[in-house]
Amino acid sequence: MLYKALYTLLALFLFTITSCQTEKQPDAQRIVDEAIAAHGGERYEKSAISFMFRDRQYRALRDGGVFVYSRTFTDSTGQQVRDVWRNSGFNRTVNDVEVELPEERQKAFTASVNSVIYFALLPYALNDEAVRKEYLGEMTIKGEPYHKVRVTFAQEGGGEGYQDVYVYWFHQERNTMDYLAYSFQENDGGTRFREAINPRTVGGVLFQDYVNYTLKEDTPLENYDRAFEAGKMEKVSEIILEEIEVREIDSL
Repeated sequence: MLYKALYTLLALFLFTITSCQTEKQPDAQRIVDEAIAAHGGERYEKSAISFMFRDRQYRALRDGGVFVYSRTFTDSTGQQVRDVWRNSGFNRTVNDVEVELPEERQKAFTASVNSVIYFALLPYALNDEAVRKEYLGEMTIKGEPYHKVRVTFAQEGGGEGYQDVYVYWFHQERNTMDYLAYSFQENDGGTRFREAINPRTVGGVLFQDYVNYTLKEDTPLENYDRAFEAGKMEKVSEIILEEIEVREIDSL
């Protein structure tokens, strides 16, 4: 009876310790939810957002699951080009005349439009159905406390870049997404680390510019924060959004 009682007490002790550890482990989904709320929340859902990026105008219209993404620019010959990607597919017009494109080019232009808007509206897209989230732990960057979350994608619904891997750093108190790193397969592949700068709120949505870095050392993506703190990153470019406008819409 004594051994049975001791065994029961030990089992209860181990269960209590395990439960406490589980409770203390932050939840990746909760962290992302709080970040989306901090950056704009429901204002993303029914909105028309436009901005200029590298002399091209981008528009993102969303009504729940219905969307219309577009970019408009003048090409090297002076013609006005407009790319539009919506739920029903992609089309390009040149001087308001629709042009036929092979499937490969449609996919490339779709990915290009989506990539710019995806990054501009982060962290909004991190609750898409194909997103898989994993909590990686805590980190201090420039003296500030962060939660670190890895994001991967299911093949179904994950788009052309479903093999890409992202790591995000969310401020533990402000819930803002201040840093991210990602690996990509396109154009022979590579990695980047981005530091958010110039945060400003437009129409209830928080927008940020980024300093874009690369790392020549072979380092796991989740350790890019340490490389950044150690000053090992090399600046590649700046991601600057201009002429941002946000308005609510009734429906698409």
